[in-house]
Amino acid sequence: MPRDGRPLERLGFLTIGSFDPARPADGHEGTLRVIERAEAIGFDSAWLRHRHLQHGISSPVALMAAASQRTSRIALGTAVTPIGAENPFRLAEDLATVDLLLGGRLNPGFSVGVPMNFDLYRQAIYPDTLEHEDLGNDRLLRLRDLVRGDAVADVAERRGTEEFATTVQPHSAGLADRLWYGTGSTRSAVWAAENGFHLLTSSVTRSEVGTDFATNQRAQVDAYLDAHPDPSSARVSQGLVVIPTDTATREQTQRYRAYAADRSGRIGVPMGPAGLLFAADLVGTSAEIADRLRADAGYQVATEVAFALPFAFRADDYAQITTDIAERLGPELGWAPAADGRQQH
Repeated sequence: MPRDGRPLERLGFLTIGSFDPARPADGHEGTLRVIERAEAIGFDSAWLRHRHLQHGISSPVALMAAASQRTSRIALGTAVTPIGAENPFRLAEDLATVDLLLGGRLNPGFSVGVPMNFDLYRQAIYPDTLEHEDLGNDRLLRLRDLVRGDAVADVAERRGTEEFATTVQPHSAGLADRLWYGTGSTRSAVWAAENGFHLLTSSVTRSEVGTDFATNQRAQVDAYLDAHPDPSSARVSQGLVVIPTDTATREQTQRYRAYAADRSGRIGVPMGPAGLLFAADLVGTSAEIADRLRADAGYQVATEVAFALPFAFRADDYAQITTDIAERLGPELGWAPAADGRQQH
């Protein structure tokens, strides 16, 4: 548990949904099965990365619609959808539709600004209009306003036999209160608080106060809570790469440790013009990982987690990792599934 004794409130995981380009249907089916199994073993949430021109999930809304027909409790979210690649009006329609299919379990998360690797596909989205597009915060606020039911048209019209509403249809009550913002800086964290978004943190952040990852992440979360009009209602999720080895085979444990070792050289070293910092991958027994998390300044102010599954592991690896997280690591952190089998979304 965090140092103040609070148990972990919600347990989630994050996946990119990798697939073999020669058999994409199999990969998407595999992701759906991971979500189904996660619900069965008690996870509160499953989060999908959003990728374009990669062998990962490019349409999380469609995948979550499919998952709505195969799950009944687990919350589903995106971490994160780059709003710069989306049409807010159309996305608002899709999100509301899926949230209704899920019975109010949708938790969409967003980033703003120029999307990652945008140069590869910007001409396909905005061949003639990019210079007129606002890819920043205002675009996300437009989506938020549409989702919460702000008017699109001044008057509800009737044209012949067809009736038109003044707001995006369908409307899903409560969805606007479950929008998340992916942050990596103090400025963006404060903006999220001031505009009513929950906060998604990840294993990447900006270097603003030295080169220690947890110190920077904690400063951003503290700034978010300080700026939030009602901190008691704010949700803060942490998304580190966590790989418990309790039931792993010797071969799996060796591969997991090699994976983390191969990425360890970037820890504590600001990268690129933005000075990005990367968190260490946590590999070990659940007891060892729990000790490291309790000592982590960012985790100490998180209300929930979306532990990131590594990109290139096998199906049996994901099964072992998620099982150990739900059955061993979660309880080490004071978490337990809701007694009635349902969770707050």
